[in-house]
Amino acid sequence: MIQIKESVIIEAADKGMDEFLKVFTDAYISVLEDGMTAHNMEKLNGYQHTLLAFRYFTDEIREGGFVQLIQNGYGGYIFDNPTAKSLRQMGARDLSKILYKAKEIYDANRADLEKETTEDEFMAMYEQYEAFDELEEKYMEIEEDQTLVIAQYVDENIEDFAEIIK
Repeated sequence: MIQIKESVIIEAADKGMDEFLKVFTDAYISVLEDGMTAHNMEKLNGYQHTLLAFRYFTDEIREGGFVQLIQNGYGGYIFDNPTAKSLRQMGARDLSKILYKAKEIYDANRADLEKETTEDEFMAMYEQYEAFDELEEKYMEIEEDQTLVIAQYVDENIEDFAEIIK
């Protein structure tokens, strides 16, 4: 089980919900050491994987949208796992809906979206996959609210996300 000091969680929570959630996901990333592999995925439980997927999703969407998220290798992790369903169960229904719609685009175009690209080909994908634009805009509108919902869920079910130590 992932262990996190209570004092670290309290300090992060005082800085805001993003920092609160980051304490958990930073701990997960450090346990996975060299990144996620088939051999170390079992180090995290389903709740922890969902929270880590949310972190990757948020970081990538803020930086470069769905195209970047997929090109950076997170498409399968987010769309092939029950991330959307798990987030819905945590109360983040609006985010879940966006992920389900994005998954439809991803599934229909997976080979093209995941292929190795040059910088020019990568940039051209933004025009080719404008269907993601509306979903990205919707997410930006609800990001703060959905992050708060997830942070509250983590706080209320903290034992599912880490063992808190003194």
